[in-house]
Amino acid sequence: MKPLPHSSCNSRTSRLAMPLLGPALVIILSLASLAKSCSEQEKACLLQFVAELSHDGGLAGSWKSNTNCCRWEGITCSSDHQTVTGVFLPSRGLQGNISPSLGNLTGLVSLNLSNNLLSGSLPTELLSSGSIVLLDVSFNKLSGDLQDLQSSAFRPLQVLNISSNLFTGEFPSTTWEVTKSLVALNASNNSFSGQIPASLCVSAPFFASLHLSYNQFSGRIPPGLSNCSMLTSLSAGNNDLTGTLPDELFTLTLLEHLFFPNNQLEGSINGISKLKNLVALDLGGNSFSGNIPESIGKLKRLEELHLDDNSMSGELPYTLSKCTSLMIIDLKNNSFSGQLSNVNFSKLPNLRTLDLLRNNFSGTIPESIYTCSKLTALRLSSNKFHGQLSERIGNLKSLTFLSLVNNSISNITGALQILGSCSSLTTLFIGHNFFNEAMPEDDRIDGFQKLQVLALNHCSLSGKIPFWLSKLTNLEVLLLYGNQLTGSVPDWINNLKFLFHINLSNNSLIGQLPTALVDMPMLKADKVEPKAFELPVYKSQQRQFRMPISFSTTLNLGMNNFSGVIPEEIGQLKALLTLYLSYNDFSGPIPQSICNLTNLESLDLSSNHLTGPIPTELNNLHFLSKFNVSNNNLEGPIPTTGQLSTFPSSSFEGNPKLCGPMLAHHCGSVETLLSTKQTEDKVQKVIFAIAFGAFFCVGVLYDQTVLSKFFG
Repeated sequence: MKPLPHSSCNSRTSRLAMPLLGPALVIILSLASLAKSCSEQEKACLLQFVAELSHDGGLAGSWKSNTNCCRWEGITCSSDHQTVTGVFLPSRGLQGNISPSLGNLTGLVSLNLSNNLLSGSLPTELLSSGSIVLLDVSFNKLSGDLQDLQSSAFRPLQVLNISSNLFTGEFPSTTWEVTKSLVALNASNNSFSGQIPASLCVSAPFFASLHLSYNQFSGRIPPGLSNCSMLTSLSAGNNDLTGTLPDELFTLTLLEHLFFPNNQLEGSINGISKLKNLVALDLGGNSFSGNIPESIGKLKRLEELHLDDNSMSGELPYTLSKCTSLMIIDLKNNSFSGQLSNVNFSKLPNLRTLDLLRNNFSGTIPESIYTCSKLTALRLSSNKFHGQLSERIGNLKSLTFLSLVNNSISNITGALQILGSCSSLTTLFIGHNFFNEAMPEDDRIDGFQKLQVLALNHCSLSGKIPFWLSKLTNLEVLLLYGNQLTGSVPDWINNLKFLFHINLSNNSLIGQLPTALVDMPMLKADKVEPKAFELPVYKSQQRQFRMPISFSTTLNLGMNNFSGVIPEEIGQLKALLTLYLSYNDFSGPIPQSICNLTNLESLDLSSNHLTGPIPTELNNLHFLSKFNVSNNNLEGPIPTTGQLSTFPSSSFEGNPKLCGPMLAHHCGSVETLLSTKQTEDKVQKVIFAIAFGAFFCVGVLYDQTVLSKFFG
């Protein structure tokens, strides 16, 4: 039979057929609709669910009581359209309590209410449902305890995801004994306490995935978990678990993912090699000791090895080279030692991340690392590596993150010439190396087209700020502090249109504050596009940065020899969060325009020769949490109200003509009104100021030296 022509304009047949077929089609579709409509009881259950929400995300407008609920948004029904089998409403902005009425949908198989703002408790009717197989209420605000289910009736529940809520109390135990079909349970990111129940594995023969991270579980890892013979994924990181890894755990030979980071576990990891199907192992942030056993070479499927932040020691076993699937090796913050060349990295072709920060490795960087063509992040900082960089590092065309901070690497000119060929490099931390060498001015230093972060701090480099930096047109963060650079800041610096964090402190730079710096585009308008580091960057062991934007918008010229007045144009830099001009030779008044920097959080103008009053408009800097104008020649009263009144006396000391309630000189006192002082008093104050300044300077230098070792 030929189909009816689509065009009603050219076919007489279609014009005759449509009036005849129309009424018939309407009748047929109406009958079909009546035959395939959900029951009134199920419709009532769904409407009751919506009625109990304080914000329904528009469902009340689309779920009409006079329509077939099988056609409602987020609702799926059985093939005969007579039973509701699925409710799928994630990320709808739903607020309020979950109605127990959903438990009366006797054919409901799948319920997904994740990523909403639902609160209250989780109705037991859902956990005890005789039909629900998949229940996902993750990423809501549900709270209270999970009540134990006592009924022995069959529960078909296979997947339960209650992660990222506000549940508290001890984890139920009998509930898992009656959910005999359970395959996967995710209760991460709540506040459950007590011990991990071993009953999880008693009745569910196919139980395969257990995630309990980010809770308050305590005690030991229960040996009873060995009854979960089908377990493939076990995660209980960021809890308060203690003791050792039980031997019974190593009988779970199907285990692929084992995660226990950031607990208080201890002992050795010698039994880990029995888990021959292991793909990812994370035991970081514990107190494990001893070495990595040679038997680790049996883990042929291992892709991720995280043993960071423990107390492990010894040399790396050569058998690590046999884990040929490895993609991530994270051993930072341990006491591993010896030659890294024990490991033949050329046999790890899939390696993407190698992080050995803060260990005791010595010798030269092994050449075999440079065969890992997929390597994107390499951190060898704070070890005892020495020598020059090999030209072969240029083979790492995928390398985006490189940190070699605090070693004994030499020949900075050669290193930069070589690293310029790493065409993907975005982050380069090589400070605390190349001691007392000269800053290269070689025009042959090229490349670095994608470089966003450059740290060459604390190298005691001599010379001037080099012209080749002007070619780094994508640079966002520049750290050159703690060197011996001389000369002035070049005018081309404002051509670096993305540069927003500039630290040139602790050098010997001279001249007036250059107009180029007060014309930096990114210091005027904060439009930095967030980009993530391949590895977190540590400023201290407790503080880490995940992306370049974590470095605050900063101009730090402290501890140099800059002179002249602070120009009024500095008020253009409205994106600044931090402005440090301390320990220079600036003179004249504090410019009124600084009061325009309303985003400023830290302002340090101490130890200069500034004169005049403190502008009262500085009180308008409501985000200011650090302020220091000590050791200048400022005069007049310190504002006694507003933001400035919240800072301690140390922020103002060393200004003999300043007065205020936080200083010894109270405004209106005889001492303040006198225009001259006795010569002896003057000498004593000058001596005090010099001594205080020298002590403070040494303290700051020490502080910067210690903190800077953590960068990278």
